[in-house]
Amino acid sequence: MRFDEPLLEGRLLRRYQRFLADVDTADGVVTAHCPNTGSMRGCAEPGMRVWLSRARNPGRKLAWTWELVEVAPGVPVGVHTGRANRLVREAIAAGLVGELDGYDSLRGEVRYGAKSRIDLLLEAAGRPPCFVEVKNVTAAVDGSIGYFPDAVTERGRRHLEEMSAEVATGRRAVLVFCVQRADVDEVRPADHIDPAYGRQLRAALACGVEVLALGADVSPREITLVRRLAVGLPVG
Repeated sequence: MRFDEPLLEGRLLRRYQRFLADVDTADGVVTAHCPNTGSMRGCAEPGMRVWLSRARNPGRKLAWTWELVEVAPGVPVGVHTGRANRLVREAIAAGLVGELDGYDSLRGEVRYGAKSRIDLLLEAAGRPPCFVEVKNVTAAVDGSIGYFPDAVTERGRRHLEEMSAEVATGRRAVLVFCVQRADVDEVRPADHIDPAYGRQLRAALACGVEVLALGADVSPREITLVRRLAVGLPVG
């Protein structure tokens, strides 16, 4: 995924009210939309180098969107959670995810379950449909291990329950952790942040839900999923 135009670089002054960030740029201080509802642990410290994209809609209230943050020298991280679905979709279409090859169609945001939408639905004649849920991993990183979630997520637990229900009917369900940073080698459930999610994830695996983790190369020019990461499931 290449950015449409060069990003605006600056220094983070503060993130507040979840969806707002003040950034000091060469053009002055701007308030940008923060497209990440998580805690952003380790990714939102004042003084961090950040990059913003300009909104395509000239009438939007906030002209800038926070895209990247440098958490350590040479380690940019994609904080825009809305990019994760596109990144995984591109990787599947490019044949980079062997487990998800061989499907004829790929649709996004398809209704399923009680009141949810699946991120991606893969279909092919003669094969059960494959429900793909994408989870973005950017924060809550310890060493080379990335954790999900970075805040308690009832919605995430519900998604696991609904995916397990699809598997019980003979369909396929795959959870994909999309890691928008290059310093992570393994993804684990964040039992220390949301132990209920960790328990639900292990229950889903026992029901037949599959779990994959994909890591990205990140730069102010583009973000691309390029490697497979390990999924760790220590006894919870």
